[in-house]
This record gives sequence, C-alpha cells and structure tokens, in this order.
Amino acid sequence: MIKTFSVETGLLLIDVQKGVDELRHWGGPNGKRNNPEAEKNIEKLLKAWRMKGLSVFYTVHDSREKASPLKLTLPGGEIKSGLKPEKGEFVVKKDVNSGFIGTPLEILLRRKHVTRMVAAGFFTNMCVDTTVRMAGNLGFDTYLAADACACTNRMGPDGRDYDAQMVHDISVANLHGEFCTALKTREVLALLEDDIEKLNRVQGNE
Repeated sequence: MIKTFSVETGLLLIDVQKGVDELRHWGGPNGKRNNPEAEKNIEKLLKAWRMKGLSVFYTVHDSREKASPLKLTLPGGEIKSGLKPEKGEFVVKKDVNSGFIGTPLEILLRRKHVTRMVAAGFFTNMCVDTTVRMAGNLGFDTYLAADACACTNRMGPDGRDYDAQMVHDISVANLHGEFCTALKTREVLALLEDDIEKLNRVQGNE
C-alpha cells in the first residue's frame, strides 16, 4: 500500500526551464526529446498541489558551462509558461546536477516538515536522476512522476546515438526500487485523495 499524500508531501519541480528545449545542445545535431506530454503532466501535478495547499519547491539551473542554455541570465533560464512559481513557493538556484548540493533545499524541506517528496521535471537522466538519488539517500520517502519527466537522446563515447525514450526508460528503471518509487501522474493524483492498496512502495536503502 501507498498511503495518501498529505501535508507532509512536497512537490519538487526540477529545472522546468525553456533551455531544455534547445535539443541540439543536449542531443547533438539530431537532438530529439521523448515524452511531449511531460509539461502537461507537470501542470496537472502543480495545479493539484496548489488546490490541496501543499508545499511546492522548484530547482532552477544556472549552469557554470559557457555554452549552456540553462543560465539565469539567458532566455533559456526562464521557467516555462504555465509552470511558473506562485507566492509562497520555494525556488532554489543550483549550478550542478543535484538540487541538494550547495543549496538550501534540504533545510527548506525539513523546515516545512516535508518527509515525502514527489519529483518531476528535466532531464530524467541528469538533474532528475541525481536529485532523486540524493533525496532517497537523505531519507525522504521519494516518488518519481515518471511521465512528468523527459530527456533527450545521448551520444555515447563510441558515437552511438542512444534514443531518448531508451535513455528515459533506463533512468527510471535505475531509480525505481532503490532510490524512489516511480509512479504515473494519474497515480500520484489519485494518492492525493486516498490510500491505494494495489500500489507498492519499493524504495530501498532503508
């Protein structure tokens, strides 16, 4: 069973910024992204959390890398339309993959008495992966809304172009059962209303 998400459950939106759409930067000349529904699912989660009056947290990436589109001084650093934070929501600036390194994210979560977390955002294999791993290691009861995440194809050291959906699926598989429990957006939304007996919490490292 997974018990109802209530006041102890925060929503963490990771790097929902315009720069993630510059696919040539992330995936090379033939850059492609999976899951075009990610933004719609993130918006569903955000609206539901706000309706319930639950805590919402954001990370925004301000890259150290010269060529990166994810800089807060560039248009790519801006949060996507329809997903912008509202008053009372927490925005944490980071310059590495994990939302916890060099930021007050853990302190903010603890101060808001958040012990459970639902994560979503970009990219599944990069900042989502790293942040979710650390959340699990820090002892948060961590859930990944996998269909509210997306990533691009990746070029291997041998020049092989790895399909974006494959990269996403393997990343989720690596996280699920060890660092978090991966769920669908509809399951997360249902858990805001009631316990779900048929769902199993499978986080490890405990």
